[in-house]
Amino acid sequence: MPVKNRIADLQPEIAAWRRDFHAHPELRFDLPRTTARVAALLRDFGVDEVTEGVGQSGIVAVIKGRSTASGRVVGFRADMDALPITEATGLDYASETAGRMHACGHDGHTAILLGAARYLAETRNFDGTVVLVFQPAEEGGGGARAMVKDGLMKRWNIQEIYGLHNMPTLPVGAFAIKPGPLLAASDFFEITVRGKGGHGAMPHMATDTTLGAAAIVMALQQIVARQVPALGAAVLSVTGIQTDTMAHNVIPDSARLTGTARFLDKEVQAMVVRRMEEIIAATASAYGCSADFNYMHGVNVTENAEANTEHAIAAARAVAGEALVRTDIEPLMGGEDFSEMLQVRPGAFIFLGNGDSAGLHHPEYDFNDEAIPAGCSWFATLAEQRMPLDA
Repeated sequence: MPVKNRIADLQPEIAAWRRDFHAHPELRFDLPRTTARVAALLRDFGVDEVTEGVGQSGIVAVIKGRSTASGRVVGFRADMDALPITEATGLDYASETAGRMHACGHDGHTAILLGAARYLAETRNFDGTVVLVFQPAEEGGGGARAMVKDGLMKRWNIQEIYGLHNMPTLPVGAFAIKPGPLLAASDFFEITVRGKGGHGAMPHMATDTTLGAAAIVMALQQIVARQVPALGAAVLSVTGIQTDTMAHNVIPDSARLTGTARFLDKEVQAMVVRRMEEIIAATASAYGCSADFNYMHGVNVTENAEANTEHAIAAARAVAGEALVRTDIEPLMGGEDFSEMLQVRPGAFIFLGNGDSAGLHHPEYDFNDEAIPAGCSWFATLAEQRMPLDA
């Protein structure tokens, strides 16, 4: 069963929805235009139920099959939010809002799940119930956690859940997946180094927080280089530095560092955080400073359940053929809050090829509309395979 003909016919219409979302990006939970459009389309398709405001601004829709005797309920999720990035694509449908753009393809994910919804609402070739989850605030806002906390799984009796994300460099319409850890736990930290400011010409009369902060940046790098086992993947990146003055002749009272840490293993994570605390305090002290360390846990490891990964692979092979489904990929150190849903229900997350595009979170990125039929067909095929009418 290749890409479904009905979905291929709908591709231009689905792409138009996607480009409309792209031109009007919204951030985190504040998605009034996006959610209104998604809810209106779902109602137009004739789905059985649309509930808005789940987890602040999420949407849940229900489609019942020709029969529901199997009692199975399968969830499909797409994320809706954009990023605070200024777009540099020059496209006809580029963002109309300065400083916001769909730089991660959530416009494509939303359009794909809407396309699948339209097909499933028309055909209903399954025995059970499909629950469609349109999630806000994937980009650091905790949208998945908010929806789970609002009773997503229990209210709709979701038994297993699946999601996808586009992947630049993977051929358009191809898929990639593996069981077990697929994406990393993603945490964030802030360090404030405090000392005594003074005149840049008289550093001996000050306690140089810039020097102390620079030493901390360098010292932190030895944790991953020398204390994490070679096979124990971890990333620790200091990504920002700021002082309380940028004057050329002033030694600042304080300096602030920000960064991220990524892990695939909880024991490695705990060790790195402990060593960060020790190294930050000791290094600051060595330079006559003090330091405040604020470590923020973000999302957990995105871990695919073995059986559900096999279901996802079977659907992908039915859509794209065995040659275009990779199952030997290595885990990536990016984070994904779909992990919050996989913490409470078994499921799987799969990558969909976006072709030779700019990278995710880049101002020149754009979702490839040619990937839409494969993505929609994967969701639809998964529903029909997991809940067959003739079972």
